[in-house]
Amino acid sequence: MLACGAGFKPVMLFACKASRYGFDSHSVSAITADINTTERCEMSDESSLSDAVILITREGMGSADVTLQHKLLNTYLSLLLDNGSLPAAICFYTDGVKLVVEGSPLLERLAQIEESGVRLVICSTCLNYFGLMEKVKVGIIGGMADIIEAQTRATKVITL
Repeated sequence: MLACGAGFKPVMLFACKASRYGFDSHSVSAITADINTTERCEMSDESSLSDAVILITREGMGSADVTLQHKLLNTYLSLLLDNGSLPAAICFYTDGVKLVVEGSPLLERLAQIEESGVRLVICSTCLNYFGLMEKVKVGIIGGMADIIEAQTRATKVITL
């Protein structure tokens, strides 16, 4: 989690590494002034996503060529693993179920995330629709009730 000072909640990553994202120091000062602090931002040991659920509804990340979608999602998941900012669960439905089956280029990364304690919940209706039920390699097959339960328990829901 990014934090500025005691008791401060998450701050956008670019506030700490502004130049990486094309922001100059003046922009960062304006941002930090808006949040009423001028203290230096640093990483906290606590994960800001520990009570979050990520919904993956596409065959990757974004609306681009599927190869680029896979690359973007792989990078996103790798960074979550590297930073220890793992969500409580990741739910896969619609085209997202194609990522958890035999032949998916993200299986290794998803297996690492699952081994780290993240629940991977896969929509059974979607698997049946695409004829992929027998090809699941990671996660648990659940229904819409399982996805709703994950969402209601979460403090934050992120759709990719």
